[in-house]
Amino acid sequence: MDLLNSYKIPTPKSFVAKTPKEVFDVAKNFDPKKPIVVKAQVLAGGRGKGTFSNGFRGGVQIVRSPAEAEEISSSMLGSSLITKQTGALGRVCNAVMLAEFHEPSHEYYVAVLNDRVSQGTVLVASAQGGMNIEEVAAKDPAAIITTPIDFTHGLSKAEAVAVAQKLGFKDEKTQSDAADIFIKLYKLFKEKDATQIEINPLALTSGGDVLCMDAKFGFDENAEFRQKDIFSLRDVSQEEPSEVRARKANLNFIKLDGSVGCLVNGAGLAMATMDVLSLHGGQPANFLDVGGGATPETVKEAFEILLGDPKVKSIFINIFGGIMRCDYIAEGVIKATRELNLKVPLVVRLKGTKEQEAKQMIQESGLKIEAFDSLDEAAERASRLAD
Repeated sequence: MDLLNSYKIPTPKSFVAKTPKEVFDVAKNFDPKKPIVVKAQVLAGGRGKGTFSNGFRGGVQIVRSPAEAEEISSSMLGSSLITKQTGALGRVCNAVMLAEFHEPSHEYYVAVLNDRVSQGTVLVASAQGGMNIEEVAAKDPAAIITTPIDFTHGLSKAEAVAVAQKLGFKDEKTQSDAADIFIKLYKLFKEKDATQIEINPLALTSGGDVLCMDAKFGFDENAEFRQKDIFSLRDVSQEEPSEVRARKANLNFIKLDGSVGCLVNGAGLAMATMDVLSLHGGQPANFLDVGGGATPETVKEAFEILLGDPKVKSIFINIFGGIMRCDYIAEGVIKATRELNLKVPLVVRLKGTKEQEAKQMIQESGLKIEAFDSLDEAAERASRLAD
Protein backbone atom coordinates (compact mmCIF):
# COMPACT_ATOMS: atom_id res chain seq x y z
CA MET A 1 0.00 0.00 0.00
CA ASP A 2 2.93 2.34 0.70
CA LEU A 3 4.03 1.97 -2.92
CA LEU A 4 0.59 2.98 -4.16
CA ASN A 5 0.48 5.90 -1.73
CA SER A 6 3.88 7.11 -2.94
CA TYR A 7 2.20 7.72 -6.32
CA LYS A 8 -0.75 9.43 -4.63
CA ILE A 9 -3.02 6.49 -5.38
CA PRO A 10 -5.73 6.38 -2.68
CA THR A 11 -5.99 3.35 -0.39
CA PRO A 12 -7.55 2.71 3.00
CA LYS A 13 -5.41 3.72 5.96
CA SER A 14 -3.32 0.67 6.84
CA PHE A 15 -0.43 -0.62 8.94
CA VAL A 16 1.57 -3.87 9.03
CA ALA A 17 2.26 -5.69 12.29
CA LYS A 18 4.28 -8.82 13.08
CA THR A 19 3.25 -9.76 16.63
CA PRO A 20 -0.12 -9.85 18.42
CA LYS A 21 1.13 -7.15 20.83
CA GLU A 22 2.11 -4.95 17.89
CA VAL A 23 -1.33 -5.59 16.36
CA PHE A 24 -2.98 -4.40 19.56
CA ASP A 25 -0.90 -1.22 19.64
CA VAL A 26 -1.41 -0.47 15.94
CA ALA A 27 -5.18 -1.03 16.18
CA LYS A 28 -5.40 1.88 18.63
CA ASN A 29 -4.56 4.23 15.72
CA PHE A 30 -7.92 3.56 14.08
CA ASP A 31 -11.30 5.19 14.70
CA PRO A 32 -12.83 3.12 17.55
CA LYS A 33 -16.29 3.57 16.02
CA LYS A 34 -15.34 1.79 12.78
CA PRO A 35 -14.43 -1.85 12.10
CA ILE A 36 -10.87 -2.87 11.17
CA VAL A 37 -9.90 -5.41 8.53
CA VAL A 38 -7.13 -7.86 9.49
CA LYS A 39 -5.43 -9.49 6.47
CA ALA A 40 -2.85 -12.27 6.56
CA GLN A 41 0.21 -11.19 4.56
CA VAL A 42 1.10 -14.21 2.43
CA LEU A 43 2.01 -14.37 -1.26
CA ALA A 44 -1.16 -16.10 -2.43
CA GLY A 45 -4.67 -15.31 -3.53
CA GLY A 46 -7.86 -16.66 -2.01
CA ARG A 47 -6.85 -15.69 1.51
CA GLY A 48 -10.40 -14.98 2.65
CA LYS A 49 -11.45 -18.57 1.99
CA GLY A 50 -8.20 -20.11 3.21
CA THR A 51 -7.58 -22.24 6.29
CA PHE A 52 -4.60 -22.03 8.64
CA SER A 53 -2.56 -25.05 9.65
CA ASN A 54 -3.90 -24.67 13.22
CA GLY A 55 -7.48 -25.00 11.97
CA PHE A 56 -8.40 -21.30 12.08
CA ARG A 57 -10.48 -20.33 9.04
CA GLY A 58 -10.21 -17.17 6.96
CA GLY A 59 -7.13 -15.08 6.21
CA VAL A 60 -9.23 -11.90 6.06
CA GLN A 61 -11.22 -10.95 9.16
CA ILE A 62 -13.26 -7.95 10.31
CA VAL A 63 -12.80 -6.93 13.96
CA ARG A 64 -14.20 -4.16 16.12
CA SER A 65 -11.60 -3.56 18.82
CA PRO A 66 -7.85 -3.71 19.41
CA ALA A 67 -8.36 -6.67 21.75
CA GLU A 68 -10.27 -8.60 19.10
CA ALA A 69 -7.60 -7.72 16.52
CA GLU A 70 -4.92 -9.08 18.87
CA GLU A 71 -6.87 -12.29 19.45
CA ILE A 72 -7.54 -12.89 15.75
CA SER A 73 -3.94 -12.14 14.74
CA SER A 74 -2.61 -14.62 17.29
CA SER A 75 -4.44 -17.34 15.33
CA MET A 76 -2.82 -16.18 12.09
CA LEU A 77 0.77 -15.27 12.95
CA GLY A 78 3.21 -18.15 12.87
CA SER A 79 0.75 -20.52 11.20
CA SER A 80 0.63 -21.47 7.53
CA LEU A 81 -2.31 -20.31 5.44
CA ILE A 82 -3.53 -22.86 2.92
CA THR A 83 -5.44 -21.56 -0.12
CA LYS A 84 -6.16 -22.80 -3.63
CA GLN A 85 -2.91 -21.16 -4.75
CA THR A 86 -0.49 -22.33 -2.05
CA GLY A 87 -0.56 -26.11 -2.30
CA ALA A 88 -1.12 -28.42 0.64
CA LEU A 89 1.69 -27.01 2.79
CA GLY A 90 0.46 -23.41 2.60
CA ARG A 91 2.50 -20.27 3.24
CA VAL A 92 3.62 -19.14 6.67
CA CYS A 93 2.02 -15.93 7.91
CA ASN A 94 4.74 -13.71 9.40
CA ALA A 95 2.76 -10.47 9.32
CA VAL A 96 -0.77 -9.10 9.14
CA MET A 97 -2.07 -5.86 7.73
CA LEU A 98 -4.64 -3.81 9.58
CA ALA A 99 -6.74 -1.55 7.36
CA GLU A 100 -9.70 0.79 7.69
CA PHE A 101 -12.99 -0.85 6.82
CA HIS A 102 -14.88 0.88 4.00
CA GLU A 103 -18.31 -0.31 2.94
CA PRO A 104 -18.13 -0.78 -0.84
CA SER A 105 -21.16 0.13 -2.92
CA HIS A 106 -19.49 -1.52 -5.93
CA GLU A 107 -16.25 -3.45 -6.55
CA TYR A 108 -14.22 -3.32 -9.76
CA TYR A 109 -11.14 -5.07 -11.13
CA VAL A 110 -8.23 -3.13 -12.66
CA ALA A 111 -4.82 -4.32 -13.85
CA VAL A 112 -1.89 -3.04 -15.87
CA LEU A 113 -0.22 -5.89 -17.76
CA ASN A 114 2.08 -6.69 -20.66
CA ASP A 115 -0.01 -8.13 -23.50
CA ARG A 116 1.52 -10.72 -25.84
CA VAL A 117 -1.06 -10.18 -28.57
CA SER A 118 -0.50 -6.44 -28.97
CA GLN A 119 3.14 -6.71 -27.77
CA GLY A 120 2.52 -3.73 -25.55
CA THR A 121 1.04 -2.67 -22.23
CA VAL A 122 -2.71 -2.76 -21.62
CA LEU A 123 -5.17 -1.65 -18.97
CA VAL A 124 -7.53 -4.52 -18.15
CA ALA A 125 -10.70 -3.63 -16.25
CA SER A 126 -14.01 -5.15 -15.26
CA ALA A 127 -17.08 -4.04 -13.36
CA GLN A 128 -17.11 -7.52 -11.78
CA GLY A 129 -14.37 -7.08 -9.19
CA GLY A 130 -13.79 -8.69 -5.83
CA MET A 131 -13.78 -12.18 -7.32
CA ASN A 132 -11.59 -14.49 -9.41
CA ILE A 133 -11.06 -12.57 -12.64
CA GLU A 134 -10.18 -15.75 -14.55
CA GLU A 135 -13.65 -17.10 -13.77
CA VAL A 136 -15.22 -13.83 -14.91
CA ALA A 137 -13.28 -13.94 -18.19
CA ALA A 138 -14.32 -17.56 -18.79
CA LYS A 139 -18.02 -17.05 -18.05
CA ASP A 140 -18.47 -13.57 -19.53
CA PRO A 141 -15.65 -12.39 -21.83
CA ALA A 142 -17.58 -9.23 -22.64
CA ALA A 143 -17.18 -8.16 -19.01
CA ILE A 144 -13.45 -7.61 -19.57
CA ILE A 145 -12.46 -4.22 -20.98
CA THR A 146 -8.96 -4.09 -22.50
CA THR A 147 -7.40 -0.75 -23.41
CA PRO A 148 -3.96 -0.45 -25.09
CA ILE A 149 -1.60 2.05 -23.44
CA ASP A 150 0.88 4.16 -25.38
CA PHE A 151 4.26 3.20 -23.89
CA THR A 152 5.76 6.69 -24.09
CA HIS A 153 2.81 8.90 -23.22
CA GLY A 154 0.70 6.59 -21.10
CA LEU A 155 -3.07 6.98 -20.80
CA SER A 156 -4.57 10.36 -21.60
CA LYS A 157 -7.20 11.70 -19.22
CA ALA A 158 -9.84 11.30 -21.95
CA GLU A 159 -8.92 7.65 -22.49
CA ALA A 160 -8.95 6.95 -18.77
CA VAL A 161 -12.32 8.66 -18.27
CA ALA A 162 -13.74 6.61 -21.15
CA VAL A 163 -12.71 3.42 -19.34
CA ALA A 164 -14.31 4.67 -16.13
CA GLN A 165 -17.54 5.36 -18.01
CA LYS A 166 -17.53 1.87 -19.53
CA LEU A 167 -17.11 0.44 -16.04
CA GLY A 168 -20.24 2.26 -14.92
CA PHE A 169 -18.96 5.12 -12.78
CA LYS A 170 -21.95 7.48 -12.88
CA ASP A 171 -20.85 11.03 -12.06
CA GLU A 172 -17.97 13.24 -13.18
CA LYS A 173 -16.20 13.18 -9.81
CA THR A 174 -15.96 9.38 -9.51
CA GLN A 175 -15.12 9.07 -13.23
CA SER A 176 -12.29 11.57 -12.78
CA ASP A 177 -11.07 9.89 -9.57
CA ALA A 178 -11.02 6.46 -11.21
CA ALA A 179 -9.30 7.87 -14.31
CA ASP A 180 -6.56 9.45 -12.18
CA ILE A 181 -5.93 6.06 -10.55
CA PHE A 182 -5.61 4.36 -13.97
CA ILE A 183 -3.12 7.00 -15.14
CA LYS A 184 -1.02 6.76 -11.97
CA LEU A 185 -1.01 2.97 -12.04
CA TYR A 186 0.62 3.03 -15.47
CA LYS A 187 3.16 5.61 -14.27
CA LEU A 188 4.07 3.29 -11.38
CA PHE A 189 4.15 0.28 -13.73
CA LYS A 190 6.62 1.95 -16.08
CA GLU A 191 8.87 3.69 -13.56
CA LYS A 192 9.24 0.64 -11.30
CA ASP A 193 9.77 -1.93 -14.08
CA ALA A 194 6.65 -3.83 -13.10
CA THR A 195 5.35 -6.81 -15.04
CA GLN A 196 1.95 -6.78 -13.36
CA ILE A 197 -0.13 -4.48 -11.17
CA GLU A 198 -3.48 -5.92 -10.16
CA ILE A 199 -6.05 -4.05 -8.06
CA ASN A 200 -8.83 -6.34 -6.88
CA PRO A 201 -11.00 -4.84 -5.75
CA LEU A 202 -11.00 -1.22 -6.77
CA ALA A 203 -13.95 -0.01 -4.69
CA LEU A 204 -16.45 2.78 -4.94
CA THR A 205 -17.32 3.26 -1.28
CA SER A 206 -20.68 4.20 0.14
CA GLY A 207 -19.11 7.58 0.92
CA GLY A 208 -18.32 8.21 -2.75
CA ASP A 209 -14.56 7.57 -2.61
CA VAL A 210 -12.68 5.45 -5.13
CA LEU A 211 -10.06 3.35 -3.31
CA CYS A 212 -7.61 0.56 -4.11
CA MET A 213 -8.57 -2.00 -1.50
CA ASP A 214 -6.04 -4.73 -2.32
CA ALA A 215 -3.06 -4.97 -4.65
CA LYS A 216 -0.81 -7.56 -6.26
CA PHE A 217 2.52 -6.60 -7.88
CA GLY A 218 5.05 -8.36 -10.07
CA PHE A 219 8.42 -6.90 -11.03
CA ASP A 220 11.00 -7.68 -13.69
CA GLU A 221 13.92 -9.42 -11.98
CA ASN A 222 16.22 -8.19 -14.76
CA ALA A 223 15.68 -4.67 -13.41
CA GLU A 224 16.76 -5.48 -9.86
CA PHE A 225 19.97 -3.47 -10.31
CA ARG A 226 17.97 -0.24 -10.65
CA GLN A 227 15.01 -1.11 -8.42
CA LYS A 228 16.90 -1.97 -5.26
CA ASP A 229 14.27 -0.29 -3.06
CA ILE A 230 11.59 -2.56 -4.51
CA PHE A 231 13.57 -5.79 -4.31
CA SER A 232 14.71 -5.05 -0.77
CA LEU A 233 11.06 -5.66 0.22
CA ARG A 234 11.22 -9.27 -0.98
CA ASP A 235 10.18 -11.73 1.74
CA VAL A 236 12.04 -14.94 0.94
CA SER A 237 10.24 -16.73 3.78
CA GLN A 238 7.26 -16.81 1.41
CA GLU A 239 9.24 -18.68 -1.24
CA GLU A 240 10.47 -22.24 -1.68
CA PRO A 241 13.94 -22.36 0.02
CA SER A 242 15.50 -24.35 -2.83
CA GLU A 243 14.32 -21.72 -5.33
CA VAL A 244 15.83 -18.95 -3.19
CA ARG A 245 19.16 -20.80 -3.06
CA ALA A 246 19.08 -21.40 -6.82
CA ARG A 247 18.43 -17.73 -7.53
CA LYS A 248 21.53 -16.77 -5.54
CA ALA A 249 23.56 -19.11 -7.78
CA ASN A 250 21.98 -17.63 -10.94
CA LEU A 251 20.17 -20.87 -11.69
CA ASN A 252 16.67 -20.91 -13.17
CA PHE A 253 14.96 -23.39 -10.88
CA ILE A 254 11.35 -24.30 -10.08
CA LYS A 255 10.55 -27.10 -7.65
CA LEU A 256 7.97 -29.69 -8.77
CA ASP A 257 6.53 -32.83 -7.19
CA GLY A 258 8.19 -35.64 -9.17
CA SER A 259 11.08 -38.01 -8.48
CA VAL A 260 13.47 -37.39 -11.43
CA GLY A 261 15.83 -34.51 -10.78
CA CYS A 262 16.59 -32.59 -14.00
CA LEU A 263 19.66 -30.56 -14.90
CA VAL A 264 19.46 -29.04 -18.38
CA ASN A 265 20.82 -26.04 -20.27
CA GLY A 266 18.27 -23.86 -22.00
CA ALA A 267 14.64 -23.29 -21.02
CA GLY A 268 13.25 -24.86 -24.19
CA LEU A 269 15.34 -28.01 -23.84
CA ALA A 270 14.45 -28.18 -20.14
CA MET A 271 10.74 -28.16 -20.96
CA ALA A 272 11.22 -30.72 -23.73
CA THR A 273 13.17 -32.92 -21.32
CA MET A 274 10.33 -32.80 -18.81
CA ASP A 275 7.86 -33.74 -21.54
CA VAL A 276 9.95 -36.73 -22.68
CA LEU A 277 10.32 -37.93 -19.10
CA SER A 278 6.54 -37.78 -18.68
CA LEU A 279 6.11 -39.65 -21.96
CA HIS A 280 8.17 -42.51 -20.52
CA GLY A 281 6.28 -42.57 -17.22
CA GLY A 282 8.68 -40.41 -15.22
CA GLN A 283 7.74 -37.33 -13.19
CA PRO A 284 10.19 -34.40 -13.13
CA ALA A 285 11.11 -33.17 -9.66
CA ASN A 286 12.04 -29.74 -10.95
CA PHE A 287 12.68 -27.37 -13.80
CA LEU A 288 16.39 -26.46 -13.82
CA ASP A 289 18.10 -24.44 -16.53
CA VAL A 290 21.80 -23.88 -15.76
CA GLY A 291 22.06 -21.42 -18.67
CA GLY A 292 24.93 -20.90 -21.06
CA GLY A 293 27.44 -19.59 -18.53
CA ALA A 294 27.50 -22.47 -16.07
CA THR A 295 30.79 -23.50 -14.47
CA PRO A 296 31.79 -26.73 -12.69
CA GLU A 297 31.07 -24.92 -9.41
CA THR A 298 27.59 -23.96 -10.62
CA VAL A 299 26.90 -27.55 -11.61
CA LYS A 300 27.95 -28.73 -8.14
CA GLU A 301 25.61 -26.20 -6.55
CA ALA A 302 22.80 -27.44 -8.80
CA PHE A 303 23.49 -31.00 -7.66
CA GLU A 304 23.30 -29.99 -4.01
CA ILE A 305 19.93 -28.34 -4.63
CA LEU A 306 18.60 -31.43 -6.42
CA LEU A 307 19.83 -33.76 -3.68
CA GLY A 308 18.21 -31.57 -1.05
CA ASP A 309 14.86 -32.91 -2.24
CA PRO A 310 14.18 -36.29 -0.56
CA LYS A 311 11.74 -37.19 -3.34
CA VAL A 312 14.53 -37.31 -5.96
CA LYS A 313 15.31 -40.95 -6.80
CA SER A 314 17.33 -40.40 -9.99
CA ILE A 315 19.02 -37.47 -11.75
CA PHE A 316 18.85 -36.84 -15.49
CA ILE A 317 21.39 -34.47 -17.04
CA ASN A 318 20.56 -33.39 -20.60
CA ILE A 319 23.01 -30.93 -22.17
CA PHE A 320 23.19 -29.56 -25.69
CA GLY A 321 26.59 -27.91 -26.00
CA GLY A 322 26.31 -24.71 -27.98
CA ILE A 323 27.52 -21.81 -25.87
CA MET A 324 27.78 -24.27 -22.98
CA ARG A 325 30.71 -26.69 -23.27
CA CYS A 326 29.95 -30.31 -22.48
CA ASP A 327 33.34 -30.82 -20.82
CA TYR A 328 32.51 -28.10 -18.26
CA ILE A 329 29.34 -29.98 -17.37
CA ALA A 330 31.23 -33.28 -17.21
CA GLU A 331 33.84 -31.75 -14.90
CA GLY A 332 31.11 -30.41 -12.62
CA VAL A 333 29.24 -33.74 -12.64
CA ILE A 334 32.38 -35.70 -11.72
CA LYS A 335 33.33 -33.22 -9.01
CA ALA A 336 29.84 -33.22 -7.51
CA THR A 337 29.56 -37.02 -7.65
CA ARG A 338 32.82 -37.45 -5.74
CA GLU A 339 32.48 -34.64 -3.21
CA LEU A 340 28.82 -35.30 -2.41
CA ASN A 341 29.25 -39.07 -2.28
CA LEU A 342 26.35 -39.39 -4.69
CA LYS A 343 24.08 -42.39 -4.05
CA VAL A 344 21.27 -41.43 -6.45
CA PRO A 345 21.49 -43.05 -9.94
CA LEU A 346 22.79 -40.61 -12.54
CA VAL A 347 21.88 -40.59 -16.24
CA VAL A 348 23.74 -38.23 -18.57
CA ARG A 349 23.17 -37.18 -22.18
CA LEU A 350 25.74 -34.76 -23.65
CA LYS A 351 25.65 -33.49 -27.25
CA GLY A 352 27.51 -30.68 -28.99
CA THR A 353 30.60 -28.63 -28.18
CA LYS A 354 33.40 -30.71 -26.58
CA GLU A 355 31.10 -33.74 -26.53
CA GLN A 356 33.82 -36.34 -27.09
CA GLU A 357 36.09 -34.83 -24.47
CA ALA A 358 33.21 -34.87 -21.98
CA LYS A 359 32.37 -38.50 -22.66
CA GLN A 360 36.01 -39.47 -22.25
CA MET A 361 36.20 -37.64 -18.91
CA ILE A 362 33.13 -39.51 -17.63
CA GLN A 363 34.48 -42.87 -18.84
CA GLU A 364 37.90 -42.33 -17.26
CA SER A 365 36.39 -41.16 -13.96
CA GLY A 366 35.47 -44.72 -13.04
CA LEU A 367 32.21 -43.45 -11.53
CA LYS A 368 28.85 -45.13 -12.01
CA ILE A 369 27.39 -42.65 -14.47
CA GLU A 370 25.14 -43.98 -17.22
CA ALA A 371 25.75 -42.13 -20.50
CA PHE A 372 23.37 -42.12 -23.49
CA ASP A 373 23.26 -40.54 -26.95
CA SER A 374 19.51 -40.95 -27.44
CA LEU A 375 17.19 -38.59 -25.54
CA ASP A 376 14.40 -41.18 -25.51
CA GLU A 377 16.64 -43.92 -24.15
CA ALA A 378 18.12 -41.63 -21.52
CA ALA A 379 14.72 -40.37 -20.37
CA GLU A 380 13.33 -43.90 -20.23
CA ARG A 381 16.28 -45.09 -18.13
CA ALA A 382 16.04 -42.13 -15.71
CA SER A 383 12.31 -42.77 -15.33
CA ARG A 384 12.81 -46.47 -14.57
CA LEU A 385 15.55 -45.76 -12.03
CA ALA A 386 13.17 -43.44 -10.16
CA ASP A 387 10.47 -46.11 -9.81
